[in-house]
Amino acid sequence: MDAELNRLEAQLEQLISMYAALREENRELRAHQSRLEAENRLLTSKIGLATEKLEVVLTKLPQ
Repeated sequence: MDAELNRLEAQLEQLISMYAALREENRELRAHQSRLEAENRLLTSKIGLATEKLEVVLTKLPQ
């Protein structure tokens, strides 16, 4: 009986440890995702600006 309780206690401690590690990893992944989304918005904005500038230049070229 004691051996079974000790085994269950060890499994529970392992589960709690894994939960904490996964929770931290999830937090880090969400932060990384937020940074990538911000970078993506910035790059999309830069592409839009470059497209607008290119269109202006193209309209000024002789036909």
